[in-house]
Amino acid sequence: MKKANGHEIIQLFEQFSPKGLAMEGDKIGLQIGRLNKKIDNVMIALDVLEEVIDEAIERNVQLIIAHHPPIFRSLKNVLTDTVQGRMIEKLLKNDIAVYAAHTNLDVAAGGVNDLLADALGLGNPEVLVPTYETKLKKLVVFTPASHAEEIRKVLGDTGAGFIGNYSHCSFSADGTGRFLPGEKTNPYIGQQGRLESVDEVRIETIVPEHLLKRVVTAMVKAHPYEEVAYDIFPVENKGEVLGLGRIGTVKEMTLGEFAERVKKALEVDKVRVVGDLSSRVKKVAVLGGDGNKYFMSAKFKGADVYITGDIYYHTAHDAMMQGLNMIDPGHNVEKIMKKGLTATLSKMCKESGYEVEIFPSEVNTDPFKFI
Repeated sequence: MKKANGHEIIQLFEQFSPKGLAMEGDKIGLQIGRLNKKIDNVMIALDVLEEVIDEAIERNVQLIIAHHPPIFRSLKNVLTDTVQGRMIEKLLKNDIAVYAAHTNLDVAAGGVNDLLADALGLGNPEVLVPTYETKLKKLVVFTPASHAEEIRKVLGDTGAGFIGNYSHCSFSADGTGRFLPGEKTNPYIGQQGRLESVDEVRIETIVPEHLLKRVVTAMVKAHPYEEVAYDIFPVENKGEVLGLGRIGTVKEMTLGEFAERVKKALEVDKVRVVGDLSSRVKKVAVLGGDGNKYFMSAKFKGADVYITGDIYYHTAHDAMMQGLNMIDPGHNVEKIMKKGLTATLSKMCKESGYEVEIFPSEVNTDPFKFI
C-alpha cells in the first residue's frame, strides 16, 4: 500500500463520476484548497457547513468530497467576520481541500439517482431524463500469444469491453508480428539488429472515452513488450445513455402504502404527498434534489408517482391536473450518497493500492424540522 496525493484520489473519483457528465454551468471540481499533498483521510459530505468543517478538523481530514458545492454563486470578497468567510478561513488554515461533485454525481452510473432507485427497490430502472451519451473508442493491441489472456483480463478489469450487461467483451485473431530491435533496445523477445517474427494475437475491444487513459495505462503496464503496438479508432456505435433521475417498477400497492415505503427506505419521518392515497402505484420515477421541472418527463414515461424534493405549490397543482402522483421526501435524502460514495471510492482506492481512510460525515445538515 502507498500514500496517495489529492490528485490521485480525484483522478480515481473522476473515473467514476467524470466532470463531463455535469449539467452546463454547474459549479464542480476543486473549490477550496490544494490537491498536491498527501491524503490520509477523506470525508464524504452532502453539504459543507461550519459544523461539517469542525468535524473534518477533529477527524484530521485533508480532503472533503461534497455533493453540494459550498461556493455556488461567485464571491466578490471573502470576509472572515461572516459565516461563509469564517468557513473558508477554517478550511485554509487547516489545509482542508473541498472538491464538489454535483450533477455529475447525480448522472453517474452508481451515483445519487441509482442509489435512490436501489433504496426504493425499483425493478429494471432506466434513465428518466437523458443528458449524456458515452462516446466510445475501439482499442486494438498486439501481444505475444503467451500474454493474450492476461491482457484481455486487464482490459476488462479496467472498464473496457462493456456491451450492455456483458463485460470483458473482446475479439482476438492470430497473426505474425515482425520487428527489428535497434541498438538501444532491450527486447522481451529477439536480439538487437536481428529481424524477429513472433506469433502474436490481435485483441480488439470497446472502451468508453472517459476510461481510455486508465485502460491504456493498465494495458501498457501489463504488456511484456518494451514498446507496445496498439491503435485507437473512433467508432459511431451508440454508448451508454446517462442522465438525471431513474424510472422503474415496484410491486403494485396504494400510494399511501408506497409513501410509507419511501419514508422507511430514505430514512425520513415525514413526506409530502400529492394525489389520492388510495390510487394504485406500480411504475415509479425518482430524481434526487429539486426535480420540479422534470415532472412531465415522469408523466410521459408512464410513472404513477414521481419522487423528488422541493416540490413547488404550483408544480403540485400542475401534476394533479396531469393525473400524476408526487411524493416529496425532502432535498436532504441525497444524503444517501455519503455511504454509497464512501463504499465506491474505498473500493477503488484499495484496488489501486492506496493507503487512505474514507468515511462519511456524521453531521445532519437537513435545515428542516417537522413539529
